[in-house]
Amino acid sequence: MKIAKSLWRMGALLPVERIESKILLIRGKKVIMDIDLAEVYGVSAKRLREQVRRNRGRFPDDFMFQLTKEEQMEVAANCGNLAPLKFSPFLAYAFTEHGAIMSASVLRSEIAVRASVQVVRAFVRLREILSTHKDLARKLEDLEKKYDSRFRVVFDAIRKLMAPSPPGPRRKIGFHA
Repeated sequence: MKIAKSLWRMGALLPVERIESKILLIRGKKVIMDIDLAEVYGVSAKRLREQVRRNRGRFPDDFMFQLTKEEQMEVAANCGNLAPLKFSPFLAYAFTEHGAIMSASVLRSEIAVRASVQVVRAFVRLREILSTHKDLARKLEDLEKKYDSRFRVVFDAIRKLMAPSPPGPRRKIGFHA
């Protein structure tokens, strides 16, 4: 947060890559958590939540949703920057791309308006990456239809590389005697 504040004082915005790293997949939607969005927009999470509550009509369910306690604990455990959520008395909000833009309009700060452009760019870049992956899978299927069964091993190996790895047992960090 200190780095972000010093950037705002200089008139700079967070880079798109840094915002991209804050976008998560929850309930099958790409979202950014209220704590991260507040940092991007240069306000406190408390102020962001306050403005959302005051303007609740602008945030339908497809723009924003509140996490359950279980979801919040899982996010806090898996994302180091969101660890404070574990001890928060409030349930966090998750904003979709449209909700993130709407929150910039209810905050009415110059930084939030300028930063919302960066947030949109981050969501668009992630969408492009996902569409490229789908195109690659489709092209692989086309190739597989073209060639005979001798290449089946090659195609299976490529599919394994493209598939997301299942979460396995977590290794403990640190020295073990």
